[in-house]
Amino acid sequence: MHDANGTLELWLVRHGETTYGARKELAGWADPPLTERGRREAESLRPILAANNFSSVWSSDLERALTTSRLAWGEPQVDRRLRELNFGRLEGRHWPAMGDEHNRAILAFREFVAPDGESVAALRARVVEFVESLPAGRHLLFTHGGVIRVLARDLDLDRFVATGTVVALDWRRQELVFLHEPGPVTS
Repeated sequence: MHDANGTLELWLVRHGETTYGARKELAGWADPPLTERGRREAESLRPILAANNFSSVWSSDLERALTTSRLAWGEPQVDRRLRELNFGRLEGRHWPAMGDEHNRAILAFREFVAPDGESVAALRARVVEFVESLPAGRHLLFTHGGVIRVLARDLDLDRFVATGTVVALDWRRQELVFLHEPGPVTS
């Protein structure tokens, strides 16, 4: 799809549920597989995505995003800049057992710097660098909750979205186009 008016529309898809997510464990650069529920979440997106044309389709290089893309759309181009935040020493840690300080900082997702990992500012910089490299058009990106949050936070969507969610943004106008959150998916 070529867009003569220069619109840069991003359709951001958060991967399906993972084994870490189901156990309430942090997964940044760790690469847990999708659960069966996560696979169904991804497959349920196929009719929504198939009804649209995209200038390009991209995915994080992590398997959970790639598998979601393959189940929901097909084979994407891959770019590691679309990875989740590197949680460093917190990777794989059980969310409820991490303590209030880490939990509050991660939930706020602003000034957070993961111990021996990455800062939210560094995450945003690498993701924005990727987005700004895209030509005008509509682009489908299979990615992660933190990536979606840093791109959508200034558009009244400052929260982590559920797995299997699609968030469409007009990047140049800084507008939320739509939000599609999954309905109940049985496990």
